[in-house]
Amino acid sequence: MGSLITAVNWIEKEDTLDALLNQVETLSKQPLKQGFEAEVLRIHIDQEDFVLKIWSKESKPDVGAQYHLLKILHERGIAVSRPIGWGIDSAGDQVLLTTFDGTPIEKVNDKTTTEVAGLLARLHEVDVSELGEAAGLIPKYDFLNYFFPGASEFSDLYDAAVSLIPLTHMKQDRIIHGDFHSNNILEDNGRYTIIDWTNGQLGDPRYDFAWTYILQKIYWSQSRAEVFRSVYLSDKDIPEEELDAFEALACLRWILLSRRNGVPKRSGTAGRVMKLINNNPFLKERKFSDFST
Repeated sequence: MGSLITAVNWIEKEDTLDALLNQVETLSKQPLKQGFEAEVLRIHIDQEDFVLKIWSKESKPDVGAQYHLLKILHERGIAVSRPIGWGIDSAGDQVLLTTFDGTPIEKVNDKTTTEVAGLLARLHEVDVSELGEAAGLIPKYDFLNYFFPGASEFSDLYDAAVSLIPLTHMKQDRIIHGDFHSNNILEDNGRYTIIDWTNGQLGDPRYDFAWTYILQKIYWSQSRAEVFRSVYLSDKDIPEEELDAFEALACLRWILLSRRNGVPKRSGTAGRVMKLINNNPFLKERKFSDFST
């Protein structure tokens, strides 16, 4: 079982990993909840727990970039898992080893929501201009191509997104998570940690916020979503029109993912999305086809 980590070609690693490699005889593993993109294992070595993520599925992100981003954020006190190393395993798949930092949030209340909003706000406060050469290690992508891949197949979504982007005055000058929601936040005795940085990049915090807020309005209660919105925006001066435009983009992305069966759908989900469309000044006059086709 030690071959899980001894057979990896570790391209970059902390000294901690060298010590672990000498103790693999005590290694045990436990599968964790799997995502669409990777296999995730909880690794126990000599009284310590770690997470080994193996990109053995179709998704092939830049794991080296994730490793560097986690280092940057961890060194600045942002609540992320500490990266231990990344490399290529014997099957040719990229792997990332980090600390184990708890389990996904199970109970959402006003206190939890306030903590979650604070996590995102603190992430967005990291001043990239102060990172020096490290800033060059953080990826930056074209917004439309990255968050709306293949959207041109659906003219209703594509045309709406293209018309909205100029209205946002997009600025890709801050670190964003790209998929910040409760399943990507761990809790351990009152301590919260943001995980799954596959979409981490230089982007616009207003979109990062809007995506989370829209997901909360779809899957959480209206009141919880409004608590999140109020806490996050408490010290930010963002024009309402810009927020509406970013929320519209987030809603469009959800519809795109829905048509590809990439988001969960529960009883009442479609109704909540339709309500979002009807209440958004940039979407209410547009017509969208079924959310699942």
